[in-house]
Amino acid sequence: MNFREVINQFKDKNILVIGDVMIDAYLRGNVNRVSPEAPVPIVSLQKEEERLGGAANVAINLVAMGAKAVLCSVVGNDKAGKQLVELLTENNISADGLVFSPERQTTVKTRIIGNNQHLLRIDSEQVDDISENEATDLVQKVESIIHHSKVDAIIFEDYNKGVLTEKVIAEIVSVANANNVITTVDPKHKNFFAYKNVTLFKPNLKELKEGVNKIFSFQETEKFEEAVAVLEQKLNNQISFITLSENGVFIKDKITQHHVPAHIRNIADVSGAGDTVISVATLCLTAGMSIKEVAEIANLAGGLVCEKSGVVSIDKELLIKEVGAAVKF
Repeated sequence: MNFREVINQFKDKNILVIGDVMIDAYLRGNVNRVSPEAPVPIVSLQKEEERLGGAANVAINLVAMGAKAVLCSVVGNDKAGKQLVELLTENNISADGLVFSPERQTTVKTRIIGNNQHLLRIDSEQVDDISENEATDLVQKVESIIHHSKVDAIIFEDYNKGVLTEKVIAEIVSVANANNVITTVDPKHKNFFAYKNVTLFKPNLKELKEGVNKIFSFQETEKFEEAVAVLEQKLNNQISFITLSENGVFIKDKITQHHVPAHIRNIADVSGAGDTVISVATLCLTAGMSIKEVAEIANLAGGLVCEKSGVVSIDKELLIKEVGAAVKF
């Protein structure tokens, strides 16, 4: 079987993406003068743009690979929340997993760009944990989707914005495991060790060091492997997948482990690479690929998006071409 045949399977995959979602807004224009009111540039507005961000970028990558994605989160019952649904519809992402709360604010990050330079960012957000009632509503939404439709995997995409509480994580992982649904995690520091009993846990090296509270480099093999052992002892996860920036990726299950070096790239921007890696890795798991193949293909995917400026989704055809040249099935 070649990788194009594997990708053809993805169109039948249904993936839930659970986590912190946001709108990335951009105000672009020219700067020709300084304000007489204060020593700040005046931007003559030429273009306004809104994009999906946070966990929604993971969903965009899934759709780009041909899969179906359902976004599950708690957002505000506000203007930005309605705009978010419109953006999801435009990007062929289901909003069936969204909980709209009158007590919550939808996250919007607005960037002001003048003469192609980033001048200012304004964050409109609420980062405290969602309430018990909101957590219950979200878990019930996810349970309903799992029980009434085919779900192949769940991706937890954590940005420390309050949606993925310990309650939400524990209850959804429990439901997923009871229904034989693959669970994968792109963690942040706050609830790092709350993701017990998941299928695949994917921190980067910095997050791993912060999580186990140790200082080491990947080249310090013994210390690195000790950190992974601590991680697995606390989480009881099936697969550990550590992204290592310029050193590639490391993957390990109960039987084998592999280090896949990075490919030489012209790096333009690393933004969004982690979203691409977790998306592609999850889809490869649903297709029954070995952990070595999962690591090799996800590593290639992450590298490809780093060659583009800004947050971009994976190009499926380009990935097929790269995998054909670099990975032996």
